[in-house]
Amino acid sequence: CRLKRVYLGADGSGEVKVACRPHKTMALVKMDGVDSIPDAERLRGHVLYLAREDYKLPKGQYFIQDIIGLSVADADTGETYGQITDVSSTGANDVYHMKMGEREVLIPAVPSIVRTVDIDGGRVTITPIKGLLDDED
Repeated sequence: CRLKRVYLGADGSGEVKVACRPHKTMALVKMDGVDSIPDAERLRGHVLYLAREDYKLPKGQYFIQDIIGLSVADADTGETYGQITDVSSTGANDVYHMKMGEREVLIPAVPSIVRTVDIDGGRVTITPIKGLLDDED
């Protein structure tokens, strides 16, 4: 709710001023110029963007788009396992989807497994638990 503006276009066009307040487990957002249900309906399906400089993430939190594409390596041996292709939010914790050869491995993003996330270095290190990387066949 600290955001004061969002964008309706990924290119930075369509700046819209917003006011926000928390409500239960979500944020209620009031957008300038959106004063009726028909105004709001015209925005259905549009993606809202924010400028990175408008929002500083707390330490240990990352934008999903920055995690996708990182390589995944063993924290102890340095062996590279694969690459993160997606992130799911489960409520309890995020889950990283890793492409490992021809299969997808789901990695719970919890401190006991995910040791480091190095956005600048392009790498996540993990300590896999027993069975995490085993082939299911």
